[in-house]
Amino acid sequence: MKLATLFSLAVAPLALLAANPALAQDHAGHTAAAPAGKGPALWKVADEDTTIYLFGTVHVLPKDLEWYDATIAEAFDSSGTIVTEIPMDAASEAQMAQLTQAKGMLPAGTTLRSLLNAEQTAAYTAAMGKIGIPVEAFDPVKPWLAGLTLSILPLMQQGYDPNSGVEKVLLAKAEGKEKGALETAEFQLSIFDGMTQEAQVAFMMEAATGIDEVKPTLDRMVAEWAKGDADRLAEVMNEGMSDPAVAEALLYKRNANWAEWIDTRLDTPGTVFIAVGAGHLAGAKSVQDYLAQKGIAVTRVK
Repeated sequence: MKLATLFSLAVAPLALLAANPALAQDHAGHTAAAPAGKGPALWKVADEDTTIYLFGTVHVLPKDLEWYDATIAEAFDSSGTIVTEIPMDAASEAQMAQLTQAKGMLPAGTTLRSLLNAEQTAAYTAAMGKIGIPVEAFDPVKPWLAGLTLSILPLMQQGYDPNSGVEKVLLAKAEGKEKGALETAEFQLSIFDGMTQEAQVAFMMEAATGIDEVKPTLDRMVAEWAKGDADRLAEVMNEGMSDPAVAEALLYKRNANWAEWIDTRLDTPGTVFIAVGAGHLAGAKSVQDYLAQKGIAVTRVK
């Protein structure tokens, strides 16, 4: 998997839609195939007066994919609080769009294509042609934002929909529940904006040269997610994690932070439903692994 695809799944796509005019257009296209399966995996952590469910999500999904089964519904309905990676109410999404717009613009007098060599320019131009976007459309934006866009847009053109993403579906069912978040929008955007210019360009070029692989790779991920095969999902995710520093920043450090949050939350009675990207709950150094290091037992519910 290209790292750009992994990064695109770490940020709320709707905020990027609002922030980037090229994405805000109507890109309805093909219908994505809905994989059959027994349903996504669900875990829980519990003590005598607190239960915390852990549910791995995919932020964009085909419209016709059914995954909200009776077991998930029972856990969700019993929870008084839903916790996502970042706040996802309308006001928070508007704020993230503003932050993206503010952080994602190049300085006046600099264009995106001026940062590329001849070989990169040719590959970038070809990628823009494949998705039907004028080559000059992203000239004002930093490479990381262009890379995110190039990761998300092909999915939308081929039937994936941010509004069908797991968090959106759950939050639509969360009337009367308390809402919480593990991180801020500014923190998530800082992961990208804090990259060096060279790293940003490399990230964007991964997305550009791998543009034909974006949907097939996510199709594979969704198929394993929908079957509840967390181990195989981790294998697919880890195919692109060749840079230890990137894996540390994107996954492992955050997983450790979230395990600490869960440990602290166990001190407060109640039932909580945590919904975070499925890659955080699969493979080595997952949230479950960090919880186990703390002596906290994690039980798989389904």
